[in-house]
Amino acid sequence: MAIEDDIALFARVPTLSLLGTAALQVLAIGSEQIDYEFGEKLFHVGDKGDSGFIVKMGSFRILDESGVETVAGPSALIGELALIVAMPRPATATALERSSVLRVSRSLFQRVLESHPDAARRLRDDLASRTTAVTGAISRLTARLK
Repeated sequence: MAIEDDIALFARVPTLSLLGTAALQVLAIGSEQIDYEFGEKLFHVGDKGDSGFIVKMGSFRILDESGVETVAGPSALIGELALIVAMPRPATATALERSSVLRVSRSLFQRVLESHPDAARRLRDDLASRTTAVTGAISRLTARLK
């Protein structure tokens, strides 16, 4: 795939689309494609989280420790928080078919944010908005349970 195709893929990822074309170009150039066969693990629960993955083709089953399962297909961002903060992986991701991802290291992502401050502000505002929404949902649920 051409670099333009990777930029277009990144632009379809809601979180990354906030960054703008110039930042996405840097991410696309600096990312690494990794291919997986059916059943191969992208990562295991507890592994060091030092990167995020954009599903280029195929799909991955993501199973957390409590047994909650989700499926991530093309244009999905797996490991979003690991782009921002060092943390152990909270789930195991397994290829459900022959699949490819673009790996974006946290160090690359942070360099992009440092060199594109407007993109960093847009990302910060989005994360703050999502955090507020989750906090509100938890508060409402807690109130119902009382």
